[in-house]
Amino acid sequence: MQAMILAAGFGTRLLPHSALRPKPLFPILNTPLLLATIARLRRAGFDHIIVNAHHLRGQIKAVLAGLAGVRLLEEEDILGTGGGLRGAVPYLRPEPLLVTNGDIYHLIDFTEIYQGHCRSAAPVTMVMHDYPRFNTVTVANGRVVGFDTPVAPGNLAFTGLHVLAPEVLPEIEIGVFSSIIDHYRELLRRGAVIRCHDSTGTFWTDMGTEADYLALHAGLLRREIPRWPELAQPDGNRMIDRKASITGDCRRDDWLTIGAARINGGAALARVVVWDGVSITGGIWHDRLLSRSPEEEEV
Repeated sequence: MQAMILAAGFGTRLLPHSALRPKPLFPILNTPLLLATIARLRRAGFDHIIVNAHHLRGQIKAVLAGLAGVRLLEEEDILGTGGGLRGAVPYLRPEPLLVTNGDIYHLIDFTEIYQGHCRSAAPVTMVMHDYPRFNTVTVANGRVVGFDTPVAPGNLAFTGLHVLAPEVLPEIEIGVFSSIIDHYRELLRRGAVIRCHDSTGTFWTDMGTEADYLALHAGLLRREIPRWPELAQPDGNRMIDRKASITGDCRRDDWLTIGAARINGGAALARVVVWDGVSITGGIWHDRLLSRSPEEEEV
């Protein structure tokens, strides 16, 4: 089975943190989300995985170096979801392609949606759910029938997961920025069937904002959100990297995730994520992502 992870975006809502690393490399419990997603796909039976990259793509290239069965497609110019998928066509097998965004954490069963698509005659299966603030897709009789409709009862939201036949993609103009949703609109106009797989009730979140990122960590560390087995086991409600250096009188309250960082000099931490390489001396740090040392933020 084959899959593609869309990982080229800028992550502008997560600035300034996304200026330091691309959003798919944001660590979840100290493991880059992209690597955990790849491991999860492999566990589900996907042995051919394509990743596209544009923003800070050198970091993604370094992380993926040497991973068997993973091909990186670097985009000199960002191509969007349509253009990115079109660029993968020369590397696809003649079999359905599962597509997932590189910035989502969810419990949707990859194998179930892939096999469900294979049993259908539809060229595209979109995984949808009831997510009220984004319910702008019209669904009827198990099919997607319209996009960008007003939020209304019965509408659903797109999860970012879909499965498509490779022959769907060659019609997209190569090397040009485009949205795959625009192409799906055109398929509907021609009378094609887009199958809906409704995953309502299965946990899903994206990392659209710092608040979303922190809420995911809070849920994982408080055992309110099931943890992927590809992520390390926390110690209670703490995940502290073995390379972290914590010295002096450091107060630690509630949940914490600390990477290979240096914490000393009477700092007080609660409900924070601290990335690798950060140095903290003193101060009170609550409810925030510390992606770089505080003195760097002040420059």
